[in-house]
Amino acid sequence: MSTAATLDTDYAIDSKTVKADFRQDDDSNTSIDLQKEIWDSTAIDSVLAKKMALVNDAIDEIGMTPFQWKLFVLNGFGYAVDSLLIVCQSIAQPAVSQEFGSPSKHIKGVALASQVGLLVGAALWGLSADIIGRKIAFNTSLFLCAGFVLIAGGMPNYISFSAMVAIYSAGAGGNYILDATNFLEFLPASHAWLVTFLAVWWAVGYTITGLLAWAFMSNYSCDPDATVTQCHRSENMGWRYLHFTAGSLVIVLSILRLLIIRMVQTPKWLISQNRDEDVHRVLGELARSYDRPYHLTLESLQSQGQVLHTEKSVWSALRLRKHFAGLFETRILAYSTMMILSNWFVIGLVTPLYGVFLPYYLKSRGASVGDDSNYTTWRNYAINQVAGLFGPIIAGVLVETRFLGRRGTLAIGALVIMALQFGYTKIKTPAQNVGVSASITAASNIYYGTIYAYTPEILPSAHRATGYGVCVVLNRVGGITGVLTGSYANVETTAPLFVCAGLFALLIVLSLALPFESRGKRSV
Repeated sequence: MSTAATLDTDYAIDSKTVKADFRQDDDSNTSIDLQKEIWDSTAIDSVLAKKMALVNDAIDEIGMTPFQWKLFVLNGFGYAVDSLLIVCQSIAQPAVSQEFGSPSKHIKGVALASQVGLLVGAALWGLSADIIGRKIAFNTSLFLCAGFVLIAGGMPNYISFSAMVAIYSAGAGGNYILDATNFLEFLPASHAWLVTFLAVWWAVGYTITGLLAWAFMSNYSCDPDATVTQCHRSENMGWRYLHFTAGSLVIVLSILRLLIIRMVQTPKWLISQNRDEDVHRVLGELARSYDRPYHLTLESLQSQGQVLHTEKSVWSALRLRKHFAGLFETRILAYSTMMILSNWFVIGLVTPLYGVFLPYYLKSRGASVGDDSNYTTWRNYAINQVAGLFGPIIAGVLVETRFLGRRGTLAIGALVIMALQFGYTKIKTPAQNVGVSASITAASNIYYGTIYAYTPEILPSAHRATGYGVCVVLNRVGGITGVLTGSYANVETTAPLFVCAGLFALLIVLSLALPFESRGKRSV
């Protein structure tokens, strides 16, 4: 096992050992530069603001090490699992309905169960990570997902399958919240763009599921025209094979997380808890493992004073309340939080609404999207997901472009999605269907890859996971609203097209209205 694997908050190394290995300058009285931070948090807690700047300086001084590159891969597993499981139930739903019948002709119960599970998971994982840290969730969330995915594949009816989907979705619901947060809080500012590029793993998860669906669903599914009485389990094993394979893959990824790296609490979460000694040890061991410079002293941290409210229990009513109230403590922070919450809600609302409306619109215009055979359906799906791999790569370049940054990339992503989705309403041939839908997938990943990274960057470290969780909860609320609206509204008119257009235009405005540009700045 590598030296980085020894990193842990419980390792037996004290401050004196660290001092023996590095030149320690007593800089406790040196002025601290806060100009490099994304936003000035001194009005909220001047002690934490100064300590966070010292920690940021230390992380920048150590730089990018193999430890962070391992985190890129291992946190990427969480992204991949999240997308893999979200789309797993989506792929399975038609086959499950065909085999068992659907309890409601209006509501897609499996999709709704997934959205509810994702919502609950985002709320619970987000808040818990701010209370007890990021480490436990990193080590356990994938195992929880894997177990229930395997169980879901053996379910005997629609209701029990939906229940398992809700549970494994709850397990996956906080993955990209925690993985983005965990990764960001170890990164030097020079490599913060990697959080955007981390979304390539999201596309990898989609691609893997798409290829598995092409293999299983096209060969082991009932005929698309078969009724419930004609579709028997022995002829419809594709969705079960998909879940068994996905669950096994997630177990392997879970084990790799434990074997390749021994996860520690992030230095930014530790400093927000006033755990100066632990911060000093974690960064000191990281620097020593890779022979990097390290001049942060324990005295320089302790001399700043005590972080506000950390004398109280993490479970106290005040500190629990602060995880939410802390997102709105200053006027500019409150405005920023409201803008990012609005972005998440609107994209959550418009995506399923457009998805429900589009098939009816195309049918009414006589569009030919190809035959509806299982092979063609899942081949096209796999092509779309492979195309999606290019989205995060493009986003990773754009977010570091001087005149665009994060906000400009978000606006461009929303604009391109809107243009392509309007273009999609004009398709007439199967080739156009595949080409435009693949482009939409890639463009969507530009937007999502950017917002996944920008959100944790602008949230305060002490409340970052909670704030991110609230964003995702609102996104799921928007998604549920979109699904229900599309299920009951009249989607056979052109009205939904103009509603979607207005929502995408609003998304562009909301992206540009975000107050903080995080390119080249350090999260606090």
